[in-house]
Amino acid sequence: MRHLLNTLYVLSPENSLTLDNENVVVSRGSHELAKFPLHTLESIYSFTYAGATPALMGECAERGINLVFYSPFGKFLARATGKERGNVLLRMEQFRIADSKEKSCDYGRNFIAGKVFNAKWVLERATRDHPERVPVNKIKNISLMLSDCIKDIRKCCDLNELQGLEGKAAQLYFDCFDYLILRQKEDFFFKTRSRRPPTDMVNALLSFTYSILTRDCEAALEGVGLDPYIGFVHRQRPGRCSLALDLVEELRASYADRFVVFCINQNILHKDDFTKQESGAVILNDNGRKKYFTEWQKRKSESLTHPFLKEKICRGLVPHVQALLLARTIRGDLDEYPPFFWK
Repeated sequence: MRHLLNTLYVLSPENSLTLDNENVVVSRGSHELAKFPLHTLESIYSFTYAGATPALMGECAERGINLVFYSPFGKFLARATGKERGNVLLRMEQFRIADSKEKSCDYGRNFIAGKVFNAKWVLERATRDHPERVPVNKIKNISLMLSDCIKDIRKCCDLNELQGLEGKAAQLYFDCFDYLILRQKEDFFFKTRSRRPPTDMVNALLSFTYSILTRDCEAALEGVGLDPYIGFVHRQRPGRCSLALDLVEELRASYADRFVVFCINQNILHKDDFTKQESGAVILNDNGRKKYFTEWQKRKSESLTHPFLKEKICRGLVPHVQALLLARTIRGDLDEYPPFFWK
């Protein structure tokens, strides 16, 4: 379990939540693990099979404590909120921001700055860890250009211009992406980003991982009461979870791309784990997906220090913490949205 920003995260699938006077009790079977006063909590996120007792749900509703239920794998299930602490005002403010391209750009700058910063440091990490196996000078030059992009992004006040800067930075980054692949080069190589459909194994892995990460971000936004379909950088389109895609941007390089490279370089996935369809699309087969999700869950359980909170959390909580910080910024509790800066 983890207590961050007046939010209790209950992560172990076997744990259950009950009410004891004015406290929430976290237990495993008949063994009490911890007790937290309800008056100190704003939200409770449960990633468990056992869930919470009706008494606790009623008390949370009465006190206006946001009680959110996820599957142990992070799928959003349900949310119980009290009538005096509903999310209507938060969502109304979200809609106002989305309706203003100027205000949307204020948030978009930070999403995209986080994306480019993390892409830069993924490349820098490669030059540090494998100086004899990657073209250090070329990568360093690209890194400098990405630094210039970040400066331009920070000054940008036009949403269309911001999207252009994001595209330029993405192209620079992907020009170096093949250098990050150090093993199985005869099978895993990257020439250019192909999405619909992915036409090689690296693009298949990238697209699949972005899809999983988008689902996690969508669930995180649902949990804090934001509408994942009303975005700022990604404009509204029927059926597209635009705000989730905004949140994904800053996590692509450090969260998703590094995982893809890890699976290839550590020989976790091989060419036999992919299938090429008649359309030319390359996809993970059943065996490949089993390996993938086993490793994905391991990665989500790893610890890191959150750059804004300066506290250790498991990697799987990063989308949830960022969604919480975004909600607090929209509510006016924070002056500016703090992106996830990985280094």
